[in-house]
Amino acid sequence: MKDVPGIILGGTDAATAVGTMPTEQPLIASEPETDVALWAVVFAGGIGSRFWPLSTPARPKPLLALVSEQTLIEDTVGRLQPTIPPERVLILTSRDIAPAIRSVTKEVPEENVLVEPRPLGTAAALAWAAQEMARRIGPSAMLVAVHADLAVDFPEEFRRTLRRAAAYAAREQALVSVGIRPSRPETGFGYVLPGAPLDGDVPLRQGGAAVTRGYVEKPSEAEAESRIEDGALWHSGILVGAAGTVLEQMRRHTVEVRDALEPLAAGDLPAFVGRVRATSLERGLLERSDRLLVLLGEFGWDDVGTWASLRRARELDDDGNGASGTVHFVDADCNVVHAGHGSVVMYGVSRMLVVTLDGLTFVTTLDRAADLRPLLDALPGSMRIAPTGGK
Repeated sequence: MKDVPGIILGGTDAATAVGTMPTEQPLIASEPETDVALWAVVFAGGIGSRFWPLSTPARPKPLLALVSEQTLIEDTVGRLQPTIPPERVLILTSRDIAPAIRSVTKEVPEENVLVEPRPLGTAAALAWAAQEMARRIGPSAMLVAVHADLAVDFPEEFRRTLRRAAAYAAREQALVSVGIRPSRPETGFGYVLPGAPLDGDVPLRQGGAAVTRGYVEKPSEAEAESRIEDGALWHSGILVGAAGTVLEQMRRHTVEVRDALEPLAAGDLPAFVGRVRATSLERGLLERSDRLLVLLGEFGWDDVGTWASLRRARELDDDGNGASGTVHFVDADCNVVHAGHGSVVMYGVSRMLVVTLDGLTFVTTLDRAADLRPLLDALPGSMRIAPTGGK
């Protein structure tokens, strides 16, 4: 019998295909950096229905401690330091969860929390943040756009990668995607195709940047396999560029946002909100941009997008089980358990998800847990908002 008390952190998924969390930190031979002060734009909106029943309006996904003992948003702000201190962090969030976000990010100035009056989509949200930076500092202000649901094993290498990306973004007046070596044909990610190295003598694997041959967001499994064979990297969700470059590229390519940029520049936020059409940054800009570079990130990355992803972001036992809380595994492998209430015993099962809260227990397979929308659509409204008990 294996007892797994408390939160289990870090590590790789040895029981399935190789994950994205390396066991050793890589060494980068070439390291161009920049002295320009970097700012971060952190996307932290939404409840996170894929982590139901743990995520609720009162306990949204950015406030869940899924990878460490801190919440996802605290992890995100913390790993940016000291390269990007809290006073240079802008947080984009939604009105319904803004008070909760502020409660755990008190080191971030209140004026740096930009609250969307309605869901704008990440393209418009980034335009708002970029314009705010241009207003405060100027169009050359360098930003790092990042989501609040990423797991990183090597924060120091993560920060070095951001500085390298910023150096290339400033030099080339381009946007830089941080790419990750793919380990599987994941259909929920974006794929960026590296072209020729920007500096011929410094390839991607040595820390150089490359021009891109294209970008594809959320392809089919067959297309994902084809892109990987063609050398594509996953887009990590991290984009680096000057505020002015972001706005100029959106003016040229993002038709859903273009007509709203003029009132935004004039400080008319209601007019901006009224004119934009929601679209993602990936579809609205990256798939269309003609000034996109890619830099390889090797800092132990993973996207904390579904319950199954926790098997890659957390340390596992010898049988590939990952757990939070008091859990006992007997002849069980490749399971994820969040025991927020009581103890859980797993006997003779594989690839299961179990979540226990005070007043609710949820059981499914890890495969079905990847998309919980059909379940939530079928449940009575009162059950979609899970009990607030547990942790």
